[in-house]
Amino acid sequence: MLTTLLKAKLHKATVTGSELDYEGSLTIDQELMDEIQIAPYEKILVANVANGERFETYAIPAPAGSKEIILNGATAHKGDVGDRVIIFTFCQVTAEERAVHHPQVLVLDEKNDIILRK
Repeated sequence: MLTTLLKAKLHKATVTGSELDYEGSLTIDQELMDEIQIAPYEKILVANVANGERFETYAIPAPAGSKEIILNGATAHKGDVGDRVIIFTFCQVTAEERAVHHPQVLVLDEKNDIILRK
């Protein structure tokens, strides 16, 4: 039997843009995606700390080092530029893997710089 666990989390990322006229998704700085192994088009869960909204979408990369976190398409209605969000990814693990699994966590400051790795 497989169990779904937290794979990785970007904690308190700051929304830097909003593009309503877009197909959908959340744009994330490629460097941040690489740090916690979020694949392009991977399913993500996003929680907006400012307003309590939660939504599922998929990740697309922004240029590496851009520090961008952009709400695209319908997700643009779920927050505003400057809001802090938590971005979660999940994985399925076996019972043996579950015993040793530890999620990757990056805590970000208001400029989306990494201030803590857990």
